[in-house]
Amino acid sequence: MFIDRAKIHVRGGDGGNGVTAFRREKFVPRGGPSGGDGGNGGSVYLESSEGLNTLLHFRYNPEHTADRGRHGEGSKRHGANGDDIVLHVPVGTMVFDELSGEIVHDFTHPGERVLIAKGGRGGRGNAQFATPTNRAPRRHDDGKPGEERRLLLELKLIADVGLVGLPNAGKSTLISRISAARPKIADYPFTTLEPHLGVVDLGDFRTFVLADIPGLIEGAHTGSGLGDRFLRHIERTKLLLHMVDVSGLARDPIEDYRTVTRELESYSSEVAGKPRIVVATKMDALDDEDRLAEFRAFCEAQGLEFHTISAATGAGLKELIYAVGRKLDEMKLAEDELKTATIQASGFSPFQDL
Repeated sequence: MFIDRAKIHVRGGDGGNGVTAFRREKFVPRGGPSGGDGGNGGSVYLESSEGLNTLLHFRYNPEHTADRGRHGEGSKRHGANGDDIVLHVPVGTMVFDELSGEIVHDFTHPGERVLIAKGGRGGRGNAQFATPTNRAPRRHDDGKPGEERRLLLELKLIADVGLVGLPNAGKSTLISRISAARPKIADYPFTTLEPHLGVVDLGDFRTFVLADIPGLIEGAHTGSGLGDRFLRHIERTKLLLHMVDVSGLARDPIEDYRTVTRELESYSSEVAGKPRIVVATKMDALDDEDRLAEFRAFCEAQGLEFHTISAATGAGLKELIYAVGRKLDEMKLAEDELKTATIQASGFSPFQDL
């Protein structure tokens, strides 16, 4: 089951109490205070892991408390520190403080570890309070409580390419044909109920990650259909493949394109402004060449790259894959050139200290 939102309650362990004790040993007439300090409570950490792609493990286990510190003992023995706990989340998880709404951390790389709830400090034993004028103190400190927080976890899938389009536009069929992903495929709308990721092999050890999200309908940004719940999964993508059904069973492809575009613009101007390739699907069922020609002319007039495919027969799939690869390479090159120009404009040189 794909779960992309979860609420959790985390609490650091309480610190152990210090202790009041005095040394009483044979042949030691003035033993003095010997109360040890309490141990520190364990802390709670979040760590991103590549082995996870859902927040399902938090749905039925939302409470997480670290181990408390042990109390101090006589003979100045320090209480043991509490054990930390590490909670693993998928890469792409954003962590928000539920009360304030502020973002705590955004996990964009595997292996990131962030302190979420710090354990309480252990209390001081009476040995810590001994002074030249107070050689037998009878006081100690109690341990401090651990930090407590309520957090909202929100997963945004990290992919290179995002598939968008109306329900039954052929998105799931495409990802199943060009990757190892196996989403449910049927001839009715809203077959896809959760996002799917697929890795596409370009050869020569080059790959890109493709994200398929449930189909959009008019009013999706306000919650219609599956709403905007899954739109955030394409926020991190670099490129959009806009799938449009041009078969005889479809409506006007130009109007379908405009419907999805309006929903993207209403949801986020940043998402709507991402580079886009338009893909005319179900060419095997095309019954009107004029409809296709009109749609192609519409896309070219807007400066959009246009491809035609049939996922059922495989026609145009290889050309589309390589076109996506070239587009991603161009975007990477432009990004690298921009970084280089920015560094040069700042006057920084990596060899300036040599």
